Amino acid sequence: MNPEVQALCREIRPYLSARPHYVYVRTFGCQQNVADGEKMLGMAVEMGYVPCDDPDRADLILVNTCAVREHAERRVLSVIGSFRRLRETRPGLIIGVTGCMTARTARVEQLRRSYPYVTFTLAPGRLAEMPRCILHALRRIAGEQRGSRRSFCLPDDAASVEEGLPVLRAERHRAWVPVMYGCDNFCSYCIVPYVRGRERSRDSAEIVSEVRGLVSAGVKEITLLGQNVNSYRGSCTFPELLEQLAALPGDFLLHFMTSHPKDASPALIRVMAEHPTRVSSHLHLPLQSGSDRILAAMNRRYTLERYRGIVRDLRAAIPDASLTTDIIVGFPGETEEDYERTLDALREFRFDLVYAFVYSPREGTVAASLPDAVPEEEKKRRINRLLEMQATISAECAQRHVGKTLRVLVDSPARVGDGDVYAARTSQNKLVHFHSPVDLTGRYVTLRIDRADAFALYGTPVDEPPARD
Repeated sequence: MNPEVQALCREIRPYLSARPHYVYVRTFGCQQNVADGEKMLGMAVEMGYVPCDDPDRADLILVNTCAVREHAERRVLSVIGSFRRLRETRPGLIIGVTGCMTARTARVEQLRRSYPYVTFTLAPGRLAEMPRCILHALRRIAGEQRGSRRSFCLPDDAASVEEGLPVLRAERHRAWVPVMYGCDNFCSYCIVPYVRGRERSRDSAEIVSEVRGLVSAGVKEITLLGQNVNSYRGSCTFPELLEQLAALPGDFLLHFMTSHPKDASPALIRVMAEHPTRVSSHLHLPLQSGSDRILAAMNRRYTLERYRGIVRDLRAAIPDASLTTDIIVGFPGETEEDYERTLDALREFRFDLVYAFVYSPREGTVAASLPDAVPEEEKKRRINRLLEMQATISAECAQRHVGKTLRVLVDSPARVGDGDVYAARTSQNKLVHFHSPVDLTGRYVTLRIDRADAFALYGTPVDEPPARD
């Protein structure tokens, strides 16, 4: 563990020794935020807090924010606002706000002025400072120091890679492992480079050590995270890192996200093809638009033909690979012709799944000041038509799995059907539902796929369910 963090956690424990103190963590946004939230919870437990899922019971509330869209920020502020009543009835309550929203100076100042019950903020890349902020607050609550217990960390450009922070993972069989932070792409619509900072890669030895430990602890599925994992440069390239991890002993599968087409290399596809039992045959490759004119306005730095070449190479090397993507509809200046080219791309590439979004401007990005905004009603029409078409494609793509026998990792009880329905994932990251009389969460099982629709596969166990350990 990070020695400084460990020392601060030891200093905090006496303040929590008289009775159980509870921590509640609320995370918004992407998988990178989920990984950060697990670190925050891990540090809180190291301090002596007990996790809980009810803010009304908590002595420490941590809100891990998202800033990717204006709607996300409004939702976060609404949640923070709901904690006012808790702070009024419990003066000793500590409320911390972290994540991408706190990387924007204007939002930090807003929290300082309009949310006086917020105890501290931390910008991304500053999680190691959390114990210091909490110790500062506890000392003032105890009357050991005078002055305000509030502390606000303004964003800066000096964020580094923080190693050695304790992690409390939500699941025993699955883990998120960040390999890099930040982004240098500066797509014209995206706020991420401004809130997550420039690219910083972890040392490959640290990643290999972490993954080795996870596999030894029984973790079956590990997802490598980065705003653009293909730009990883931590003493080796990303494909080289994948090869090192794939060589580790154990029964596990590696996923990774997100890949940027400008950096998706033949070497990446080669490693995926050469290690089918270790590296998922699923590639999430955001296209965003089928129009080269719009791609240029988005500053995506590839053309449709370049994207087409990657897909061609992927399917030649891994015929059964799963391909998913992101699409933005209604980007400023998008004409009907541009939109139709996007629909043509969906017909051509036949994605297994598309995450489609209506463009919304983010203050501080280049696209926010672009002319020729698409009317909201037109955006709705375009995305509804796109989603309807893609649902048909997804259903047709799913049919190729019917009749096959697949090894899957069981996630959890499903939120559909009776109580004995479980959700699992294939190596292509396809969702599968199946019935089982026993809880198989965290186990590999073999299923025969009986049917499929646009959203999931449905299977039957081939063998008797394995006994629990």
